[in-house]
Parts: sequence; C-alpha cells; structure tokens
Amino acid sequence: MPMLGYGVFQVDPKECERCVSDALSVGYRLIDTAQAYYNEEGVGAAVAKSGIKREDLFLVTKVWISNAGEQKAAASIEESLRKLQTDYIDLLLIHQAYGDVFGSWRAMEKAYATGKVRAIGVSNFQQARFFDFAHYVDIKPMINQLQCNPMIQQNAIQPLLNDFGTRMMAWGPLGGQGVEGVVKSKLLDDIGSKYGKSAAQVALRWLTQRGIVAIPKSTHRERMEQNINIFDFKLSDDDMNLIATLNLHDEGTVNFTDVQFVKYLIETYG
Repeated sequence: MPMLGYGVFQVDPKECERCVSDALSVGYRLIDTAQAYYNEEGVGAAVAKSGIKREDLFLVTKVWISNAGEQKAAASIEESLRKLQTDYIDLLLIHQAYGDVFGSWRAMEKAYATGKVRAIGVSNFQQARFFDFAHYVDIKPMINQLQCNPMIQQNAIQPLLNDFGTRMMAWGPLGGQGVEGVVKSKLLDDIGSKYGKSAAQVALRWLTQRGIVAIPKSTHRERMEQNINIFDFKLSDDDMNLIATLNLHDEGTVNFTDVQFVKYLIETYG
C-alpha cells in the first residue's frame, strides 16, 4: 500500500476522470474514493484509460450507510466493482460507524475471503466505537481512516489502533473541515525552507514519517505534483517534535459521536 495517495472527496463527478488521470500521470498509484462521493465511475474510467497495470494500482472505496447490512453491502460491493471497472478492490472501508456495521462487515469478510477485496477496514470510527467494533469482529480492521494532520494529530487513538494491528489513513491531511491553518502555518513554512519544501509538503512528510497513509486532494495538476514530491527529504527529530506542538483538536473537528450528527446520518441515509 503506497504511503501517499490521491483522494477524490468533493471532486465533481464530471471532473473526476480528468483529475484522476492527472494524478496517475504524475505518479500517484493509490486512489481513494467512496460510494457516497458519486464519482467511482470517473475513477474507473481514468484507470481503464491509463494503461497502468492493475497490479500496480491501489484502489480504495467505502460502503456508505445507506448500503449498511449484509445483503445491501454485498450488493454495493458488486456495484462498486462495476463502476471501478475492476475485478477486485484493494481496500474497502465502512464509511461511517452507524447502521448495521456488523452486517456490512460480514459481507466484507466474505468478499475478502473470495478475493474481491484485498483488505478491509473502517473510517471515522473514534476510540470507543472502534474498540467496541474491533473487539467483536473476527477479522480486525486493517485501516481506520480518520481526519489527521498537524493540527489534528489523533495521538490518543494510536495506542488502541496498535493493539489491534490497525494502521491509520489520514483524510484532510492538509486541512479542510474547519482546519485552515496547515498550509498557512509559519512553523511548517520555516521548517520547509530548510529543505526547499512548502508547508504542505512538510505536513505530508510528517504524516508519512509517523507511518500514516495520507490522501491529499487537489484538482490542480501542479499541486498534485508538489504533494507527491515528499520522499526526497526526511524531517529531523527536532522538526517532528516542533510540529507536534501544533496539535489543536486531537480527535478532529467533526464529532462523529455527536447525537445530532448521528441522528442526521441515520434519518437521512439509514
């Protein structure tokens, strides 16, 4: 699994094929999408036209809450495979921690056993919910995708993930969703100046050095190129420790356990 990928959250379905094609052309091999993004078809079209061998790509998608439950999730996996124009999904996640997640997981375990899915995990499962889920399932989540960047460091959940052998993947690695200070950070900019890198490149390098997979999004080819160009330098221990002081919202700016948020998800999509 590549440590850096390209995310298509909020990429217009009409623009998605072009954006993914650009991302693939500059070197990205991990593409992260979701059923709820309504752009899986754009990802699939770009991959089909890329000429890149399927085994050299890593495709990620997510089961949405409206497809929760064993039968619905199983049907949605087949639909995602069709839209992505592939025989298998490299990583399949449960997108939200609500609805019949255990039923969804059973469908995902079966897809994993038959090779339709190569790895399975979850997304936006905060500490208590993650423990409850991971404690009971047979196959432990291989990934938990969470909001994570220098302003939102997700330190508290890391020991729990380690206990279950679960890796973290960072959505919003450069900000967004209430966090706008990452690419504007003077500290990150000052650190980057030592290496000839931008604040954004420092933020992404900081994540990958922590062993966290990052999936930045941009619709601009030049920024895609900049974001992937982070493997020719290494942050010092002092730099890593300085960046650790930027933590503002350890668990994220979106409270996935807020009852009003959960009520909205279930009543709208459940």
